[in-house]
Amino acid sequence: MTGQDAFTTFETGMGFVAIGWNDRGITSLRLPSSAASAAEGALLRRLPNARRSVPPAHVERVIADIVRYFEGERVDFSDVRVDLGVQEPFFENVYAEVRKLGWGETTTYGSVAKTLTAEPQAARDVGQAMATNPVPLIVPCHRVLAAGRKIGGFSAPGGSTTKTRMLGLEGVGPVTGPRSTRQEDQSRQGGFGF
Repeated sequence: MTGQDAFTTFETGMGFVAIGWNDRGITSLRLPSSAASAAEGALLRRLPNARRSVPPAHVERVIADIVRYFEGERVDFSDVRVDLGVQEPFFENVYAEVRKLGWGETTTYGSVAKTLTAEPQAARDVGQAMATNPVPLIVPCHRVLAAGRKIGGFSAPGGSTTKTRMLGLEGVGPVTGPRSTRQEDQSRQGGFGF
C-alpha cells in the first residue's frame, strides 16, 4: 500500500502484537497484549486511518524476527527501516542513540541525556521520548533503565513486568544483572533522579 498506513496483528510467545507500516518503513509497533483486539486498538489509537492488510515480504521478515525475539532468540532490529513521523529533534536524536543498543546492552536515561546534551534535566526528556516511542523493540526502549540500574517506567501492556521479561530474554537482570556495556553509566548517574 503506497502512502497509506497498513497494519496487521500476530501472536508471539508473550501475546499478541500489532505492527503498522507504510512505504517508508515500520510506523508503529504495539508490544504483546493478552488479546489481538487490545493490540489492534492500541495501534489504531496511533494510526487511526490504518487499514488491515497482508504484510509485504520485508514486513513479514520483521514479524518473523519479532516472533523469534519473544521465543528468546537473539535478534538485531537495527537495520529495520522505520518511519517515526514528525518528531521533536531531541526525540529523533534519542531514538537514534537508543537504536545503537545491541542485544543485552543497557544504558540509563541519564546516560542518553549526557550523550546528547549537558543539561541534567534532559534525562526526563529522554524518559518522555521512551514513553512515546512509536516502535518499541525496534527502538529498544526496554534497554534504557533508571539510575542505579532500576527498571524505571514502561508504557507497554504489562508495564515494568513486560520490560523485565524482555530484558530477561536478553539475559539482563535490570537491578542486579550484569554491568552495562555503556561505560558512562558507571560514572555519570549520581546526579539524575531517574
